[in-house]
Amino acid sequence: MSSHKSKKRKPNNDLNHDTLDTSKPSAVFVPTKGRSHTLSIALPGSIIANAITFEQKTALAGQVARACAVFCVDEVVVFNDGQASTRPPEQEGFTAFSDPNYFLYHVLSYLETPPNLRRTLFPMHPDLRLAGALPSLDMPHHLRSDEWCEYREAVAARQEKVEGTPGTLLDCGLSANRVFVPVLLEDRTRTTIKMPAQDARRQNTKSALTCKAVSPDTPREEAGYYWGYSVRQAPSLSAVFTEAPYEGGYDVSIGTSERGHPAQSILTPGMDGYIEPTWKHLLVVFGGVAGLEAAFSADAELQRAGVPAVKELFDTWVNLVPTQGSRTIRTEEAVWIGLTTLSVALAARGGAE
Repeated sequence: MSSHKSKKRKPNNDLNHDTLDTSKPSAVFVPTKGRSHTLSIALPGSIIANAITFEQKTALAGQVARACAVFCVDEVVVFNDGQASTRPPEQEGFTAFSDPNYFLYHVLSYLETPPNLRRTLFPMHPDLRLAGALPSLDMPHHLRSDEWCEYREAVAARQEKVEGTPGTLLDCGLSANRVFVPVLLEDRTRTTIKMPAQDARRQNTKSALTCKAVSPDTPREEAGYYWGYSVRQAPSLSAVFTEAPYEGGYDVSIGTSERGHPAQSILTPGMDGYIEPTWKHLLVVFGGVAGLEAAFSADAELQRAGVPAVKELFDTWVNLVPTQGSRTIRTEEAVWIGLTTLSVALAARGGAE
């Protein structure tokens, strides 16, 4: 019987063990320059109805939120594709089994909010009973109390005068300073603030730190930070487009379907569906269990307008996995696959900024 000799790894002498700290994550978002372009995704709330238990419904919403955080999605649109019935909320406003569109919107909104602001902005609600146990999104605006950033998210605490100037005291998660903006805000109003240039930790902790209230887009446009995603509901597929928050709407839209062109076409110059890296507002729309075709058929506005087919709504109509082995790709899977595929196009757009 041959003896077994254990094989030990040789130490890597090239590593400087005195300086290498493996106790903390190293993938910290570092902005390089301002970003004017945005990425939006749209998906139907009916995917929540397809999940059986409350736990599954909550976990599904968490998967979508994680994908949005990882790939820096700026806007999420939850639309009604007509494939799930809705009814008034159950006891105490519980919507997991009565209104899947609102439930998905509600959980996504909660997860995007910085943890230190959630208790103020989201009173206890049965929809969110399990949301606190979901994996953290840990986005750049989810700052710890001892972290410094030139921007922060804050919530209005009370109106007050500071050195004779009327304004509002805010809670932004800084433990050593009160934060003040010279703007009158209603209590529990969420706002984005720009901190003064000097380090607030060197300020007199007894005085309020005066900041500037800015648009939620400012951290992205001025400094290039990924600053989370906004969430909106759309009553139909067509409303995803007609209720766009950007002036002029989305200049490029991508529809996803197993009947579309291979997704590689959006990355290859000369192919049908190629996307030039010059767009400003990109929208990617995912279908539910029955696909975008079902959402199109249920949309009365599109039917009255005489749109011949759902693919005519989009600039590009793609198949994310042309060689799929499973009969179906779930929407939450399609979001991860689609954003991974698009990451090359997004990087090209960032380089052309």
